[in-house]
Amino acid sequence: MLARAAPIYAEVRFIVLQRNLASLTTPWALEMKAISQVEPSRLVCALTGAILGCGGWVLSRGASDSGTINMLFEFERQSCVDIYSVLIAAGIELSQSGHLRFTELCQCTRNQASACGQEIASVDLEVQTFPGEANTRRAVGQAM
Repeated sequence: MLARAAPIYAEVRFIVLQRNLASLTTPWALEMKAISQVEPSRLVCALTGAILGCGGWVLSRGASDSGTINMLFEFERQSCVDIYSVLIAAGIELSQSGHLRFTELCQCTRNQASACGQEIASVDLEVQTFPGEANTRRAVGQAM
């Protein structure tokens, strides 16, 4: 009888370890890249306000001298469509993979809203800004 208990114990222990590891990771931890022609400090303020307005949490934010903005934020999955909308409305252009991942998150959440609406999604967003190019284009357009 003891010989049979060891393999069962090992299998149960393995399953418990798998569950513990799964609970440590966020299933929807998204890394996204985007570009924008909005001035970096204005974009940081607009994104922060928009995310907070949708019930999200901005965990960190910052801008470099080269115009790169980094933001880490979280939100309940039930507000993913709102978050997706305000990111676009703030003036950023997500990469193709960013759009695909956000669409996948929204579809999955909609299909399983009762089971996962309260879960937390995390986004690590990097935005490269080009504010000078937008101003140059406007000036050239006005001169013509």
